[in-house]
Amino acid sequence: MRNNEQLIMNNYQLNNVIDNWLAISLKLRYFLKIILFLIINYSLSTVHCKAQSSAKYLVTLKDKNNSPYSVSKPLEFLSQRSVNRRTKQKIALTTRDLPVNPAYVTEIKKTGAKVWYSSRWMNAVLVQTSATNIQTILKLPFVKGLEGKNPIDAPQNRVGRRESKFEVTDTQSFDYGLAKTQIEMIGADAMHDAGYKGEGMLIGVLDEGYNNANNMLVFKTLFDEKRIIGTYDFVNKETSVYEDGSHGTEVLSCMGAFLEGKLVGTSPKASYLLLKTEDSQSESLLEEVNWLIGVEYADSVGVDLINSSLGYARFDEASTDHTPAELFGNTTISARAADWAAATGIICVISAGNNDIPDWKYISTPADADSVLAVGAVDAKKAWAVFSLPGNPNDKRIKPDVAAMGQSAAIALPDGTISTGSGTSFSSPILCGMVAGYWQANPTLTAMEVMVNVRKAGSQADKPDRLLGYGIPVLFKRALSIENEVSGIFKIYPNPSKSTITIELLEATHKNYDANLTDISGKTFWAEPLKNAIQTISVEKLTAGVYFLRVGNEEKNSVMKIVVE
Repeated sequence: MRNNEQLIMNNYQLNNVIDNWLAISLKLRYFLKIILFLIINYSLSTVHCKAQSSAKYLVTLKDKNNSPYSVSKPLEFLSQRSVNRRTKQKIALTTRDLPVNPAYVTEIKKTGAKVWYSSRWMNAVLVQTSATNIQTILKLPFVKGLEGKNPIDAPQNRVGRRESKFEVTDTQSFDYGLAKTQIEMIGADAMHDAGYKGEGMLIGVLDEGYNNANNMLVFKTLFDEKRIIGTYDFVNKETSVYEDGSHGTEVLSCMGAFLEGKLVGTSPKASYLLLKTEDSQSESLLEEVNWLIGVEYADSVGVDLINSSLGYARFDEASTDHTPAELFGNTTISARAADWAAATGIICVISAGNNDIPDWKYISTPADADSVLAVGAVDAKKAWAVFSLPGNPNDKRIKPDVAAMGQSAAIALPDGTISTGSGTSFSSPILCGMVAGYWQANPTLTAMEVMVNVRKAGSQADKPDRLLGYGIPVLFKRALSIENEVSGIFKIYPNPSKSTITIELLEATHKNYDANLTDISGKTFWAEPLKNAIQTISVEKLTAGVYFLRVGNEEKNSVMKIVVE
């Protein structure tokens, strides 16, 4: 018994010891939790403060001295296609085309700043750093200063994207029948009939994102034929652009879609470079910097045209908002970028903007740039669409430049359905595709000459206004008739030709037959009655390109295409 009692006592004492240690352990755990809580919160607070103090700045540099790059060796920083575009238009390379001096970038990195991108044309570097360190960078001997209303982007000021920014208001589904209206309105159907669908042209698209475009049936030929020549996301610094952002998908469909009976774009056989410069999570000057970098990249790749259905006026940080006085073509970052692109021989087609911006009444930037085609919107009846922003009445220039269908325009959605949307976001690419085909048909023209011809072809070129500019351009007029061509009134030879073309009538009689020669815009170069069954006309003074010869009378006509070399 005694041994049992001692055992019980020993167990009792042991239990007390364990209970005491458990109590102490629980208290220690409690205090440890408190200490850990304080440490974590202090760390998070420190990180938060650092994040709050870190912002992006566009640092401009004084020069490009001692650069390893030279205008005599352009292929070290430009593609052959980019160089060819300049050479073809007799545009010389300048120091503005040279990349930023890499030694300067290295010195900036040594301060601890993160370098995102550099700009050739602005000679600037986009950095992310603290407000304290930016002062250190500004003291570097080669630094000129800061561009824009700084900082370019501060995360603490973000309030998110305005939902109605792109004015996509319709969702009713339509088939190709509605797309037919937007194509015929600007004569793109006649362009396609003449054999120009954008082959050989490279269009750079700067937008928000191209969600699911790589899986959609309307773009199958684009991917099957490998005509998406490159992609890049300048917001997230990655190559893929297909995960988010539906707006770019819809814009691309206005040009590059090809699904007969459903939706065909204005330039379905062109090649495309898809770039994401728009941040769906914010609205800041940083997006204009992304746009600048994106346009420079598009230039280096060698694009012929750029379509951008983006516009800037108001931002999350009100102090960085643009004013109407700034939008006269040479002030904002994106407007200067657009004009620099034009100086390299690129045609920039830009949406004029929509009236969904609070207290904003006029076109946004970069549509205000001097050397771009700013595109307004009309409805299916060619009437001004009320959401399409007009030009500034204090601006002596004509803005917008031209217009195309933008109200209830046929588009493809990321889920593959054919729908409609409204906004200058769609009138711009619809027109851009047509301009690409026109340039394809007239390869000897410079970018500036093409833009002049687009304005001249406008429906109100003689009376431009602030709503539609020079109006709705029609660069191709329907001239070919398969039935009449088969009727066999005449034949021509040689074709192509550099000097003369012979017209030979195939019928026994040629009484009352007239002939006229026009270009693809409908301009007449030669017209007279045919006096003989065989007649020769001179074409040696004509500019190389495509022309149409019509022969006929009141009863029948035949039209054939002529190529002048």
